[in-house]
Amino acid sequence: MTSPEEELLPGTRRALLHRIALAQSEGRAPSLVAAVVRGGKTVWSGARTSVEGEVPDGNVQYRIGSITKTFIAVLVLRLRDEGLLDLADPLEKHVPGTGVGEVSVADLLAHRAGLAAETPGLWWERTPGSLRPELADILGDRPLVHPVGRRFHYSNPGYALLGALVAQLRGAPWEDVLRREVLAPLGLHRTTVRPEAPHAGGWAVHPWADVMQPEPLEDLGVMAPAGQLWSTTGDLARFAAFLAAGDERVLSAESVREMRTPAAPAEAADVADGYAYCLGLELRHQHGRALVGHTGSLPGFLACLTMGLADDVSAVVLANCTSGPAPFTVAADLVRIVAEAEPRFPAPWQPLREADPALLELVGQWYWGTYPFGLRLSADGLLALEPLSGKGRRSRFRPDGEGTWVGLEGYYAGERLRPVRRPDGTVSHLDLGSFVFTRQP
Repeated sequence: MTSPEEELLPGTRRALLHRIALAQSEGRAPSLVAAVVRGGKTVWSGARTSVEGEVPDGNVQYRIGSITKTFIAVLVLRLRDEGLLDLADPLEKHVPGTGVGEVSVADLLAHRAGLAAETPGLWWERTPGSLRPELADILGDRPLVHPVGRRFHYSNPGYALLGALVAQLRGAPWEDVLRREVLAPLGLHRTTVRPEAPHAGGWAVHPWADVMQPEPLEDLGVMAPAGQLWSTTGDLARFAAFLAAGDERVLSAESVREMRTPAAPAEAADVADGYAYCLGLELRHQHGRALVGHTGSLPGFLACLTMGLADDVSAVVLANCTSGPAPFTVAADLVRIVAEAEPRFPAPWQPLREADPALLELVGQWYWGTYPFGLRLSADGLLALEPLSGKGRRSRFRPDGEGTWVGLEGYYAGERLRPVRRPDGTVSHLDLGSFVFTRQP
């Protein structure tokens, strides 16, 4: 029987193993495990360790830190899709009495609520959650440090509030909701709030000596939605496949696409670095590729899940050390190695079986002012509008059944394209939000 690993060429597999071996050695990590996903399944996995004869595999748990936030975001989007909340709702509508009730659900998801990055007092990652039993304990007397909605400012307490929101609307602890609504349907049976054997121990490596020191394991209490989860490369590989394509049992493809769309105001330095925050996911640019996912860290552990959607390659990297290897850099390199060594074959071109003549009248060249655009109908029944000047982004639209088209992605995502017809039935122009497209400049 062909194993999943045999789907990649031997040279590609060796390059992947060499990359994680270098990361484990130079990063002085007690152990490092990784997996690569393509076509919705794991096509390679590997591990390196300092303990002879005990190489971890895809079933060994590591703490995944802030990748927990992505799971929380999935739960919140489920509530939205069920109509139990709107992302524009103020927190106060669902979780009253926090003192920051004016911030919206979307503000919290995108880290634009203006909340402090950390809790007041002792460092929450290294102290028991019992020291902060209530939401008020993680917000403090001055929870807002920036105007609401004005800038991206990463906030761990913000995701603790989202965990409380899930619990309030579901009437059950967030971890129970997660297990029932996400983990079980997706088969993520090795993703848990507390470690379950086999699991790695967390370590700190002395900065000036090759000496390992154990990191204490704390239960984070109210702050758990910000980083409590434990998982495996096997489970996170399946989670990556879900985040790329959706699953109607959990979230639709359209909703996970929304999660992957930038939602926070970008600082100048973030623009220069190619970084943006979405809804529970980070968008980064590396090696000329857009990579979306999340990193995570807690004392004793480092983690990264990242997806190169254009190449259909995702990577997961987990290590059991407080600092050392850069998990995103390693994961991005794994994506690059596969994408460059074995580029994806495009699907065969297929013609549209039947085209409405009224639709064929829409396609072709259009102008916004003097700028030329091309409108194309593809075999999947979608319209694509793209600038012919070479500048700008392509937008795709789906029919809404009412004679108009809704933007799925690109500059005009969420906006409606409406053909305007003359009395004789021919198309006069296209309305797209406040823009008018005509056949002549």
